[in-house]
Parts: sequence; C-alpha cells; structure tokens
Amino acid sequence: MAWLAAGEGYEIALVEGRVVARGSTKRQLKTLPKALREHPEVDRLRRLSEWLDRHVVACVAQVDAWMVSSLPVPTTLLARVWPDEAWQGALRDLAIVADDDPDEVGFLRDATGTGELKVVNLDGETVRLSPRTVTLPHPVLLPDLDDVRDFAAELGITQQVEQIHRATWQKPAGLAANATEVRDYAGGVFPSRFSLAARATGLGYRVSGGYATCKVRDAGGAVEAAVWIGEPYWEDESSTGGLNWHDAEGRAVRLDEVGPVAWSEGMRMAAALYAGRKIEEGGNA
Repeated sequence: MAWLAAGEGYEIALVEGRVVARGSTKRQLKTLPKALREHPEVDRLRRLSEWLDRHVVACVAQVDAWMVSSLPVPTTLLARVWPDEAWQGALRDLAIVADDDPDEVGFLRDATGTGELKVVNLDGETVRLSPRTVTLPHPVLLPDLDDVRDFAAELGITQQVEQIHRATWQKPAGLAANATEVRDYAGGVFPSRFSLAARATGLGYRVSGGYATCKVRDAGGAVEAAVWIGEPYWEDESSTGGLNWHDAEGRAVRLDEVGPVAWSEGMRMAAALYAGRKIEEGGNA
C-alpha cells in the first residue's frame, strides 16, 4: 500500500478498494476529511478503484469463458498474467488438465515466469508441470465429479470462477427423434417481459430479440442456447418458453446432437431464469 501526499499534511491510499487518509501522526483516519473530498488525487484514486473493480470482473469473465468453452490455454499466457492479483484470483485453485496428460486433473496453485505450473493432484501431491497448453475443463466433463468435489472440500479449496461446484445437467437417454426443444423450465411467469429480461442480463446472459442466449463451444463447434422470454416491449406478464440450441448458421440443432457442455449450460440458463418466477401463494398455489 503506497501513501500519496494530498496537501494540508494529509496522505491518502487505496485500502480494500476505498480511499483512506492519514494525518501527521501517520494513524489512519476513520473518515475522509472534508478538505480532501474534492482533491484531485482523491478523485484519481477513486477512478483507479473503479477500474480495478472492472478489471476483476473482466478477468473472471474471461476465465469463465475459457472453462465453458473448454479452450486450450497456453501455459505461457498463464505465467504472464499470474503476477496480476485479479488474474491470479480468477485462476487460483481451478481444476486444470495438461494437454500432454489429459487423464491427470490438478488444482492450480502457482504459475512461474518460466512457464512452470504448480498443481495439487487428486492424490494430494504437489507436482510441477510444463505443458504447452492446459484446459480448464467444464465440470460436466470431469470424471468422478463427486469425488473431485469431496477432495476439494478436504483441501479447503474455494474458486472465484464457479467450476467444480457449478450446477450441471446430464443429457438424458432416449430423446425423441428430431426433437429440438426442451420445456422442463417453460411456463415460469414474470410480472413483465422487462423483469424477465432484467433477470437474464443480471445473470450474465445476453438478450437478443425475444430470447435470452448463451454461447458455448462444444464438441469442436460453437452453438448458442436460447430460451424464449417474450416479444420486446411487451408490457404484460411474460413467461419463460422452451429451450433450444442453434449452430453458427442459426439452424436448430437436434437434441441428440447437442454436446454435453452445451446441454448443461443451456439447462443451467433455463433453470436460473425459471427460478425467478412468481410463486403463487395461498389455496390456489
């Protein structure tokens, strides 16, 4: 923490995202003195704090995108961003798989400047790896996921990016031939289309036209899961509709062709939207 001179015998610094001050006694003050509230250096630190908050959010979003898309990430890239606290917080303790040993899962603990990764494997051993790339696997792709979760609990692992404790859905067998829609979470009623769209965007999903959508890269290609939320500008009650998937050209994907990650993420979106529905109370509930 660096202290900056701010005039009238005061110094200021950023502490846990907040601008604080100290006087000539070098003791931190409980509140910012009135004489400093409009000081240019205080304003600069406030803007820096806002940028740092946005940076943390951006790092988490990028790591989440790598995980959801199962994209290979160069080890050299991880080593380069690791010194940044925001990147480190987003990456630390994520389960990773090295490209040269796809059956070995470990929790990332460190990345050195030479491109070496320190991980704790599922035997509880700390090992060092130097693969060219790694994958941050979606939990639906992890074998023995329950065992991985139990082991993570034993280690006291917490993840800033939701990975091993992410809600997952397995695609059921025996889907109807040529079926393209799932209606498990259809019929969730909201006061208005606006409130349903607001829930979608608040959860991090994109709203386009009458749909809430999320893009996933699965089985080598990109698909988009979409849930109908109602016509734009519709002012009356609105309900969640069916869930379907489309390829890059906008064509409907048959349910039996939807990959495991795309299925899980689509169902996760549909369930999260449905969970915000109006709940009837009383005798007619």
